[in-house]
Amino acid sequence: MSTPRPGRQTLFYGWVVVGITVLALLLAAGARSAPGVFLLPMERDLGLSRSTLSFSVSLGLLVFGLAAPLSGRLMDRFGPRRVATAGLLLVALSFGLSTLSRSALGLHLTWGLLSGLGTGLVGSVLGATVATRWFVRRRGLVVGLFGAATSAGQLLFIPLLTGWAQRDGWTGGTLGIAGAALLLAPLVWWWLRDSPAQLGLQPDGDAAPAGAPAPAAPRPDPLVMRRALRHRDFWLLATTFFVCGATSNGLIGTHFIAYCGDLGLTPGFAAGMLAVMGTFNFVGTLASGYFTDRTDPRFLLALYYTFRCLSLVLLPFVPPGYSLTVFAVLFGLDYIATVPPTIALTTDTFGRANVGTVYGWIFCAHQVGAALASWLAGVSRDALGSYSAAMIAAALLAGAAAVLALGVTAPARRPQPT
Repeated sequence: MSTPRPGRQTLFYGWVVVGITVLALLLAAGARSAPGVFLLPMERDLGLSRSTLSFSVSLGLLVFGLAAPLSGRLMDRFGPRRVATAGLLLVALSFGLSTLSRSALGLHLTWGLLSGLGTGLVGSVLGATVATRWFVRRRGLVVGLFGAATSAGQLLFIPLLTGWAQRDGWTGGTLGIAGAALLLAPLVWWWLRDSPAQLGLQPDGDAAPAGAPAPAAPRPDPLVMRRALRHRDFWLLATTFFVCGATSNGLIGTHFIAYCGDLGLTPGFAAGMLAVMGTFNFVGTLASGYFTDRTDPRFLLALYYTFRCLSLVLLPFVPPGYSLTVFAVLFGLDYIATVPPTIALTTDTFGRANVGTVYGWIFCAHQVGAALASWLAGVSRDALGSYSAAMIAAALLAGAAAVLALGVTAPARRPQPT
């Protein structure tokens, strides 16, 4: 096997990079969905309270978010290949060690901190960095494809992990994820390339002008965050993405199976609803990428958060059973659909060479929201005996995010970054 050469290519190598990135995002999504699947089996096996386990999950989500700006900075400086490979190896290590933990402290360190760092290096800004480096005209579509890969990871892993948990306990599924990450790491190292310039290409596979030198990769601005922190749009995007994380990964991603258990439904049924959610998330995120290339991303964000508000208001009043499919469809359509317009607005404002760093911090806000919602929803459930209060609070946050999204500067009025 040899390194691809530009002169022998019949296919734009960016699509090979997209393929290997999709595999990495599938694995990272499966790893991050595992805590919600294993929450009840771990509660029974380890004898720990739901709030204690939720705190461990929230640590993982928080470190996942904090790893995003670190990952973005490292990718801007050293390239996605090295960072993604290191992240996969950390995922394998953390999930393997977590099966040996039987105390709250051990789970906080392995299931929480170490796994959050590993998945954060892989699943936080890798897709955004690859899409903005390799594509311009089809950037929104590729970002949507990466978001769809994340939802497909849930679609594939949640039923699989649920079956493993029912048959072999939570440790079997955990070891399965560790093994998959260990196998994928060398493939990412071999096939992923940091930029088209490494192969003498331009984004989207465009040929360089005759006689022109090979294009150089755009150089990141080392002071971009100083500029971003003084920019209103950065704070609006970070705040709305905070709400996105709180209402999706934090609340539904962590507690939906446990919520169905409170309604007397089986874990298998709940996993089926999550699979429906993942299916429509796949459709919604691809459509979001398509429309992000063709319309104002601000209006898309406002629409998505409005639908999320309505679906969360509906959930506590939906009777147990197959009527939950209505919620799964509505919520699934915009579960990750917020990602393409958020990345597009970040790129247009701060430049594609700086996406890894700036979007990393915006994604960090997403995971801070997810971590807080994951923990507080567990505390609320233990204190009140139901998740209703958490659902209503999340709906109010989503409604506020819909209004804030309209305050972002319109793309037509935004100065073009140098």
